[in-house]
Amino acid sequence: MISDKLPKVFYGGDYNPEQWDKATHQEDLRMFRLAGIDIATINVFSWAKIQPDEITYHFEWLDELINSLYENGIFVCLATSTAAHPAWMAKRYPDILRVDADGRKRKFGGRHNSCPNSPTYRKYAEHIADRLAERYKDHPAVLVWHVSNEYGGDCYCDNCASAFRVWLKQKYGTLDELNRVWNTSFWGHTFYDWDEIVPPNNLSEHWGENHSTFQGISLDYARFNSDGMLDCYLLEYNAIKKHIPHAVVTTNLMGFFKQLDYFKWARHMDIVSWDSYPQTHTPVSYTAMAHDLMRGLKDGQPFMLMEQTPSQQNWQAYNSLKRPGIMRLWSYQAVAHGADTVMFFQLRRSIGACEKFHGAVIEHVGHENTRVFREVAQLGKELGALGDRFLDTTVDAKVAILFDWDNWWALEKSSGPSVALNYVDQVHKYYATLFRRNVQVDLVSTATNFQKYDLIIAPVLYMVKPGVAKKLEQFTERGGTFVTTFFSGIVNENDLVTTGGYPGHLRNLLGIWVEEIDALLPESHNRIMMKEKVGALDGQYKCGMLCDLLHSEDAEVLAEYGDDFYQGMPVLTRNRWGQGEAWYVASDPEEAFIDGLLGYICEEKGISSLLHAPAGVEATVRSKDGRSYLFILNHNAQTQPIHLNHHKGNELLSGQFLEGDISIEGYGILVLELS
Repeated sequence: MISDKLPKVFYGGDYNPEQWDKATHQEDLRMFRLAGIDIATINVFSWAKIQPDEITYHFEWLDELINSLYENGIFVCLATSTAAHPAWMAKRYPDILRVDADGRKRKFGGRHNSCPNSPTYRKYAEHIADRLAERYKDHPAVLVWHVSNEYGGDCYCDNCASAFRVWLKQKYGTLDELNRVWNTSFWGHTFYDWDEIVPPNNLSEHWGENHSTFQGISLDYARFNSDGMLDCYLLEYNAIKKHIPHAVVTTNLMGFFKQLDYFKWARHMDIVSWDSYPQTHTPVSYTAMAHDLMRGLKDGQPFMLMEQTPSQQNWQAYNSLKRPGIMRLWSYQAVAHGADTVMFFQLRRSIGACEKFHGAVIEHVGHENTRVFREVAQLGKELGALGDRFLDTTVDAKVAILFDWDNWWALEKSSGPSVALNYVDQVHKYYATLFRRNVQVDLVSTATNFQKYDLIIAPVLYMVKPGVAKKLEQFTERGGTFVTTFFSGIVNENDLVTTGGYPGHLRNLLGIWVEEIDALLPESHNRIMMKEKVGALDGQYKCGMLCDLLHSEDAEVLAEYGDDFYQGMPVLTRNRWGQGEAWYVASDPEEAFIDGLLGYICEEKGISSLLHAPAGVEATVRSKDGRSYLFILNHNAQTQPIHLNHHKGNELLSGQFLEGDISIEGYGILVLELS
């Protein structure tokens, strides 16, 4: 439970009353009560209002706001306001301004506009967090502390260059070691002095977003950038903890956000929180996968849905409205995957600047007689009635998908073999198959305890870090099933190729040797020809993008390529290893192939679907202490028939007892307390 002061799913969101007069605030409070709002995230972008110069702080307005909210039954998620520095700071201390990848120094403006390695930014950010914590440490309204907001971006200024060199010294110790792991004998890059090292950007090693002449340098700068922002977070985190040791401190993450290694960040977050903004055409399986990643960051602990829009967004190319019922459906999807809060950006819609057309609980019309408000109020009433039932319940998954930021960075900075290779898309292909089967999945790091799973899938495990191959061997030897794909086992943690044949340290486990990797043009494809029937897999299937040309050493060959000069070479293999088995998919296959393969493996492992239901009907279970709750979500606009099989129980939203054959309305939700 996040706080025993509010023993229910938190319901609220970002609130910026500093943009409004007091009369509007009083009207907001009235409507918050109507909507069931019980928490407000405040002070996210108020640094300039609080601190007009180096030594002056104005907290009186914030005192009044917090007291006003609390007196009206609304708790506070208190942000530290450091996501955008004041204009005076930029004018007086230009070291705070970022330099972009083309070497241009920013002016004041926007947000995420502070250099993370600026001594000025770090000094004043830590100070304001310290002052806030000291002032509000005993205020009963404050339940959660929110450091900064949506960390992101990068910088290439002189401060960053100096800090990068310090980071490298701490990591490698000597220039000889750095030259070795960066392979600087290539293109005459040997460094003889630390000051010769410059950040990799479009003036040095990069050309554009995903191109680098020296992937080792670029990989380390990505790590450094993530670590530098984490250091900024920790300055504020520790300032708060100094005054409030038991404070719940977080910052809002952004799902599959490439720039920051969220597994590393999560170690320093008391609870993971994130902002969910799917587009109209985003597959619901992708949103579910993002929720599962956020849950996986802290080994299955519940998380906070810190932001979602009640209806439309403002920053996409086409900002469609959420159709009636969708906001409620997607809110319950978050809860079904582990969220203990449902929160919005924003509670009242701004009248100016870039977010004036971003949806809100209270629209520009300013009253409660809107479709959006009615839907928000309905959900607020339901969450209030559900109380604390789901709090601290967890998802018990038998399948894990490995996800690794270092692998992501290295894979997509690589020069070749194909520009079409997208790491997250490959992960989603395997996740989506399990999602359609209503098989629960954890997205985990390579540091996770593998032994609690029956099946581990690692799509495109290009980078194999020290110890990971051994962990996978032990997992498989004890009876686990491991599945990986083409372009895996290629490099080590420094993006240096593991010589001796692909897939490197995975070669023994997989029982194969990959000789070459063919990159196909977008309009080209090959065929997977099954040698024998494997479950529902039979006949032939399309494959493309990359094709590994491999030889079996110990593995059983279950399918071969059907075309080109490598016709007849293995494309699907299975290697027995101890009590388990390791599978290799040597190309990028069509959906039907992945569906058949994972369906067969799940059946063999006894990993059953939670619910056999029509396409678009999702099922998850959250459990704790012998209590289980089955969430059934219909992502279709039409009513769908369902057979509950062995599931039965009280449906908590309607009060009905359900079993056997039932139906679920379009965009509907059922929550069964299983008996």
